[in-house]
Amino acid sequence: MERNNHLRRQVANLRQSLFDQGYLDDQFIELEELQDDVNPNFVEEIVTLFYKDSARLIHSIDQALEKQPLDFTKLDNYMHQFKGSSSSIGAKKVKIECTQFSEYWRAGNVEGCKRTFQQLKREYVVLRKKLEVYFQYARQAGPTETASCRPN
Repeated sequence: MERNNHLRRQVANLRQSLFDQGYLDDQFIELEELQDDVNPNFVEEIVTLFYKDSARLIHSIDQALEKQPLDFTKLDNYMHQFKGSSSSIGAKKVKIECTQFSEYWRAGNVEGCKRTFQQLKREYVVLRKKLEVYFQYARQAGPTETASCRPN
């Protein structure tokens, strides 16, 4: 019992740190509110789908950035998809980098686009690692009633 309470506190602290550090926004909470006893792993499943889809988009953007001349329309479409996917799970820092990329794109700043995309990939990897740890602890702790609690 005490071990489980300790795990639940760790999960709550990990979750709170993801908000405090700006990795997640309120959309993540909206996903949590959709999770229930029928589908207790809903959020993790949605995040897993996000990572599968975004891996494809990252690869496509990488390839598009290598081609000359750059196809800004194609890049914008990929980034628009990436931003939408990031927004849907509450990936705040990734979404911010998508927005920055689009601003550089509109200005025709290729180097800015490339730099921002590298930062986007770093934020993506960090978030992925943090969420993997979070979900691992959450599975160990089991279901809780705190899914809809807003961060401090």
